[in-house]
Amino acid sequence: MYQALYRKYRSQTFDEMVGQSVISTTLKQAVASGKISHAYLFSGPRGTGKTSAAKIFAKAMNCPNQVDGEPCNHCDICRDITSGALEDVIEIDAASNNGVDEIRDIRDKSTYAPSRATYKVYIIDEVHMLSTGAFNALLKTLEEPTENVVFILATTELHKIPATILSRVQRFEFKAIKQQAIEEHLASILEKEAISYEKEALTLIARRAEGGMRDALSILDQALSLSADNRVTLAIAEEITGSISLRALDEYVYHIAQKDANSALENLETIFDSGKSMSRLATDLLVYLRDLLVAKAGGSSSSQTEMFRENMSLDNDMLFEMIDTVTKQLGVIKSASQPRIYAEMMTIQLVELTEMRTSALPENVAEELDSLRSEITELKQEMERLRTQNPKASNTPVRAKSNFTYKVDRAKILTIMEETVVDSQKSREYLEALKSAWNEILDSISVQDRALLRGSEPVLANSENAILAFDAAFNAEQAMKRSDLNAIFGNIMSKVAGFSPNILAVGRSDFNSIRGEFAKQRKAQQQDQPAEDNTLDATIPENFHFLADKIELVED
Repeated sequence: MYQALYRKYRSQTFDEMVGQSVISTTLKQAVASGKISHAYLFSGPRGTGKTSAAKIFAKAMNCPNQVDGEPCNHCDICRDITSGALEDVIEIDAASNNGVDEIRDIRDKSTYAPSRATYKVYIIDEVHMLSTGAFNALLKTLEEPTENVVFILATTELHKIPATILSRVQRFEFKAIKQQAIEEHLASILEKEAISYEKEALTLIARRAEGGMRDALSILDQALSLSADNRVTLAIAEEITGSISLRALDEYVYHIAQKDANSALENLETIFDSGKSMSRLATDLLVYLRDLLVAKAGGSSSSQTEMFRENMSLDNDMLFEMIDTVTKQLGVIKSASQPRIYAEMMTIQLVELTEMRTSALPENVAEELDSLRSEITELKQEMERLRTQNPKASNTPVRAKSNFTYKVDRAKILTIMEETVVDSQKSREYLEALKSAWNEILDSISVQDRALLRGSEPVLANSENAILAFDAAFNAEQAMKRSDLNAIFGNIMSKVAGFSPNILAVGRSDFNSIRGEFAKQRKAQQQDQPAEDNTLDATIPENFHFLADKIELVED
């Protein structure tokens, strides 16, 4: 009787396991060191080696000839475990033995010592299928394990296992096997079987297996059954998996890129008439577009046809938009009663995308770009000529134009400055009160308001107004636009500092400019006073002349 490949080439040692090196190494070391726990849980996708690992582990811990944690596979115990004839290693399918009675029977029999092996091993597959009562019965056994009894639980749905079970087992999570590892394993099997193959066929089979080695071997078995000359070809792999051929995808995408809707729809009709699923078309199209992006980025691609290279002329933004469109239509195509109609709609949408992208640019775009480049060059030359003629002008900083619509009330700020000079002692008290309460004010307002006031500080204050200088003029404008900020600020200041001023926000550069203007005005006023006042005025540093009437000059 013919033996399926996944049974014939099932892993018999830890080293033969594919894609699970971390788990196999850990289990080998546990056997070699004699640190065997009473319960293990193997979880992961289907076909990744959970049950095979459980049987290898059972052989390794019971093999009298094990070396570095590996079973010999030649002694009576190893052979009996492999064939399922050893009564001390019991395999149970929880899908059909999920009741309380079955688990109680296991609990009762587990108290007996093993007859031939060192450890009595229970391998419970699909353990998530156990009922609540069965889990509770199993929990009692895991809480008080019998010596030399090991439970190995396997599941594809870890989330269904109760937390009370998870906390009493050692967990090993099997990962989906990488596509490259599956390809290499399939190739080694075909070489042992003396069967020729096309590498592209194995790539397609590995991709369709989606990380499961058992699925890959089952697909390969089907391909060998269909092959008449004992050769695995890409055409056979496409037929078995229902995949769309690379040539058909090449032509389909090429006609979309050429904005030829009729030809693309004819390609779609050919694919449909050959019995291919429209949802499979959408899935394979996503993979094809992904391969285009990867190939353009310098990565490797399984397709190297001439038409594939022509399709690489599609720009990345276009490919991203196409992927978005196909992704949105995939769910509709899968659930639709007439998937062909939606596949045709998707095709027309993809063609319209390319047309919109092309029509968005003028026909003479290259000429216009050249013209703009020449104009920019002429402007640069003219600016350089002007700098040469007037070198002083080149050193003059150019103030960037502001896009803010907020206009600083310079007259009001000058008035406040004048008031602070008239009653400087009182103004200084207001300012000090405001500065000392500033951190408390920031902590009392919302996160958004706090972010707005960051980078600002009080610079002048009187009983009615508080001038805040902002590092960013934009934040000053936003603060003045906030009609509720004054009320919030006033209420907090009333509680914290004892007075309730209105906010007058101004950019720091604007404030410095106004302060300089005020100083010049004060200086001009001082020059009109008697000569002795001019002596005092000369003594005061620049920009502090507005304090002249508060300073008394004393001769030493």
